[in-house]
Amino acid sequence: MTLQFSATALFAHHGGFGINVNPFETNLINLIIVIGVLVWFLRGFLGGMLERRRQAILADLSDAEDRLTRATAELTRAQGDLAAAQQKAETIRRDGVARAAAVREESEKRTIEEMARLKEDAVADLNAEAARVSDLLRREAARQAIEKALASLPKKLDAAAQSRLIDQSIRNLGNA
Repeated sequence: MTLQFSATALFAHHGGFGINVNPFETNLINLIIVIGVLVWFLRGFLGGMLERRRQAILADLSDAEDRLTRATAELTRAQGDLAAAQQKAETIRRDGVARAAAVREESEKRTIEEMARLKEDAVADLNAEAARVSDLLRREAARQAIEKALASLPKKLDAAAQSRLIDQSIRNLGNA
């Protein structure tokens, strides 16, 4: 009994095309046994490999999810920090603008006060000078009037009246 399958023997034996249903001649039993053994042995080997691969993929996915969660938390924290920094920068900018306005107003106020003080000083100096000149003119006018009166009095008055007038004028000048 040969276990060799030959297409020519099959055609020659039947005289044409046909199917050989004899399990021993077609090695069907041997094929079933080999396939069964392969499935039984490979199931454990391939199954173990596939299970290890599945576990590795699940671990990688879990790790990726953890990293995504941490990255999301970091992003949220960074966005919060950015918002806080932007808010602080806006506060600093507003404070700077307000401080610049206050400095400008203070400077303008001091300038106006200084100008007013200078004007008051100038007016006071002018008034003092006017008073000094007025006093000087009044004294000069009085002196000239006295000299003129003294020059014209000897012709109009006698010696006793002239002496009384001079004494009175001296007293008036002493009171002034």
